[in-house]
Amino acid sequence: MHTKWTARRLAADAMFAAMVTVLAAAAIKTGNLKITIEAMPVFLGALLLGPVDGMVIGGIGTLLYQLLSYGVTATTALWIAPYVLLGLCVGAVSARHGYACTKRQLVLLVVLGELGITALNTASLYIDSLIYGYYSPVFVFGTLPLRLGICAAKAVVFSLLLPTLLRITRRALQPRAN
Repeated sequence: MHTKWTARRLAADAMFAAMVTVLAAAAIKTGNLKITIEAMPVFLGALLLGPVDGMVIGGIGTLLYQLLSYGVTATTALWIAPYVLLGLCVGAVSARHGYACTKRQLVLLVVLGELGITALNTASLYIDSLIYGYYSPVFVFGTLPLRLGICAAKAVVFSLLLPTLLRITRRALQPRAN
């Protein structure tokens, strides 16, 4: 679906980034556990528009959430990086396959993407806890099994929803004949 930098494409990037911000803010948060579907717009944008758009969507959407929730901190970039990398990697794979990934490829991308986000967020939590002096192995790693379970559940849900959402979103992004 890769297209030139058009107003429609820029509007799609802005819409997806805004969705990331809103979904991150609407997450269920308890301590160091956050249940969110903020990755879905990054997946959609990267799969439909490519790696650059995926990085922009993940980066701007997460940056806005971080700024609105926490301001600028020493670790802000660490919390943004997982979604930038998600957009880059998923978009690159999608581009390689002509923006038409099979269901099997989508499932693999979602599983690897969610595992990557979980791993990078755990690393960010670890570094953040060391910098700000609240490190405890139980706090940083104690919820990892639960977070991996949530990761698996989200991968299943995303894998089931993505084919339909891609079809609908692709149609909405297509230029219409005059």
